[in-house]
Amino acid sequence: MSFLLDTDICSAFFKNHPLVVRRVMLHYGGLHVSAITVGELMTWVKRTSKPPLRLQEVERFLISFDVIDVNREVAETFGQIRAGLLDRGRPVGVLDLFNAAVALVQNLTVVTHNVADYQDVPGLSIVDWMAP
Repeated sequence: MSFLLDTDICSAFFKNHPLVVRRVMLHYGGLHVSAITVGELMTWVKRTSKPPLRLQEVERFLISFDVIDVNREVAETFGQIRAGLLDRGRPVGVLDLFNAAVALVQNLTVVTHNVADYQDVPGLSIVDWMAP
């Protein structure tokens, strides 16, 4: 099984959350992040008082992952998901929906502690690595 890590799980890894660190090591080689998550991590880097140190930490972390870009297929999947959710009166954050679209197109399981942010996306596989 391959996984797409949400930003909150990456953050938990940087904070040495024991369950997340263990699971990252266990699934090493089958882990992915989206360009969306990279953008969120870069925002975190730029907002710190020590950006060069944090940038090095993030870059070392990202070396181990396949970074998946947002392409036309992902964008079309995003539009389909978002339209369906809006039609049902269930708005979801745009960045989370792009991550969901990446996971669906690539047949990946989303790893997040923010399960509620993804639970309304049809057909999406979700797991919480911070849950015992």
